[in-house]
Amino acid sequence: MPTEEAAGPDLRHHGDAEVRDDGSALVDLAVNVRTGTPPVWLREHIARSLDGLAAYPDGRAARAAVAARHGLPPERVLLTAGAAEAFVLLARALKVRRPVVVHPQFTEPEAALRDAGHTVDRVLLRAADGFRLDAAAVPEDADLVVIGNPTNPTSVLHPAGSVAALARPGRTLVVDEAFMDAVPGEREALAGRTDVPGLVVLRSLTKTWGLAGLRIGYVLAAPETIAELERAQPLWPVSTPALAAAAACVGPRALAEAAHAAHRIAADRAHLVAGLGAFASRGLRVAGPAEGPFVLVRLPHATEVRRRLRELGFAVRRGDTFPGLGDQWLRLAVRDRPTADSFLRALERALPRGL
Repeated sequence: MPTEEAAGPDLRHHGDAEVRDDGSALVDLAVNVRTGTPPVWLREHIARSLDGLAAYPDGRAARAAVAARHGLPPERVLLTAGAAEAFVLLARALKVRRPVVVHPQFTEPEAALRDAGHTVDRVLLRAADGFRLDAAAVPEDADLVVIGNPTNPTSVLHPAGSVAALARPGRTLVVDEAFMDAVPGEREALAGRTDVPGLVVLRSLTKTWGLAGLRIGYVLAAPETIAELERAQPLWPVSTPALAAAAACVGPRALAEAAHAAHRIAADRAHLVAGLGAFASRGLRVAGPAEGPFVLVRLPHATEVRRRLRELGFAVRRGDTFPGLGDQWLRLAVRDRPTADSFLRALERALPRGL
């Protein structure tokens, strides 16, 4: 059911808070950035762009490269300082009366809408239904609907047809595909589609390529929507190094590397989920099937378990800051098998005796 409550979970809490300051030495299972990134070739490519820092950024080449990657004309692409900037632009530039955010999901879209003065309705998907999309729960008069796919933190991958079916005349449908390149074959992606009315797709290059500190993402939408968002941007919003990264990360070499990484992540995720299954008798449940580079788990005494894991050297993401979840949920980033095995041994120690 939709709700207009502004109180509740801390929408500004993000996974990086778990590994700041005293958490900087912990093994990071809280942030969904692929480890071992950016790769050396990408670092070197970005470093070469530094020779051009005296000139103002020119985003035309990067914009054309992103457009070509999705088979679109450049006027359907807007480069942004990460997907987070895109949420702010959407909240400030679009004239909407009834925005709806489908939760649990990344909280920044709702925070940006509220900051822009909007009253936001929440549609809360249920754990009992596997956090699957219930299109009937979205109000018919909603003129802006935001949904993630695959969704952070649930790791649910909604069918593209089900998401596209949310489109209506007069409605903007925002699909956050920040983690879609971590899905083998990017199945269920809507990026590149031009037949869905009001569709806005957001992509991030920070997760797969380890560029969270550089801030680069993009928006795919109808030319008139792109023009509205662009008018709301400051001048030169994306730096020259970020533009260089954008062009590189959509090239053939990068796409092949990302595709390989997606299959490796899927295998590593299966290994982690299998290991977590050993704790089913102690009340641990994995939301699923998980399809993203992270898994959501429910377990008794999760707050205490999270504290004990920190003492044992592991940072995990608390779940109670996501609308629709509570303090019994934790999100775990998928890592390589040795790291997962070490984590599972720590989890065995962290779970309270008697569970």
